Amino acid sequence: MRACLFILAIWACACSRSGKPVVGVVPKGANHIFWQTVHAGALKAAAEYGFDVEWKAPALEIDSSRQIEIVESMVNRRLAGIALAPVDRVALVPVVERAAKAGIPVAVFDSAIDTRQRISYVATDNREGGRMAARRLAEILGGKGKVGVIGFMPGSGATMEREEGFAEELKAKFPAMQLVGLQFGMANRAKAMAAAENMMTAHTDLAGLFADNESSSSGTVQALKMRGARGVKLVAFDSSEQLVGDLREGWIDSLVVQDPFRMGYESVRAIGEKRAGRDVRAEVDSGARLIRSADLERADVKELLFPDLSRWLGRTAAH
Repeated sequence: MRACLFILAIWACACSRSGKPVVGVVPKGANHIFWQTVHAGALKAAAEYGFDVEWKAPALEIDSSRQIEIVESMVNRRLAGIALAPVDRVALVPVVERAAKAGIPVAVFDSAIDTRQRISYVATDNREGGRMAARRLAEILGGKGKVGVIGFMPGSGATMEREEGFAEELKAKFPAMQLVGLQFGMANRAKAMAAAENMMTAHTDLAGLFADNESSSSGTVQALKMRGARGVKLVAFDSSEQLVGDLREGWIDSLVVQDPFRMGYESVRAIGEKRAGRDVRAEVDSGARLIRSADLERADVKELLFPDLSRWLGRTAAH
């Protein structure tokens, strides 16, 4: 009898008031359009599999401690599954392994984690994204000159892979290009701007920059504007309305753009398939592409950069 009551208690925790199983979706942040688009994709998959979504993120995208607390709470309440974009590839390992031990399927998206105790990893091929940026900078700089990287933060799996891919591509294919430094914006536009300014001050002949995430891209382009440094070519990662405007105006040469809707969709879909007893792909490449100003009027590019989220977020409140 006690065993039956225990099972019923677990079932109750895993279900919402509607009686549907609840899947937790834990991004690195909640405010940026990238994460809102992830949310929309997650809600689409949840609707198809009969889930409710509990959407919760740390206030700061670098706050691994808060993200651990959020996931721990979901594990304690025995949610039906968890989709997680880990802030730190090492720090989140224990709580993900605890979830797996408790029988809660965990799908990891956006950034890698140093454990195999997850059912699927859905992300951009971030290393290839870094290589893509290196090739584009080499193309516009004629394969020579000094370049630098404005990164996100140490320990973030996705951006570390972008940085590594960028450096590897330069070393392998463009030996006349010199990587003079990597500095971090720490998810703060002002810090990213200062880092870019410092790099341009230290290297007055700097030819190009690669900013490997949205906040670093926003800060870096502000540094270029402050100096009027149109001669320093910028390849940026991620997009926003402001970054697209800067691309149109020529402050940014090109954007490496991900597909966050697919990330959210495929992560929750993996949980649905696992709960249904079907095989789940261990890794899903959600895709990335290089966008230049000439591409901005294409219908497929508009949909990628400015997806209609109202269908999902407009009628479904975040938990």
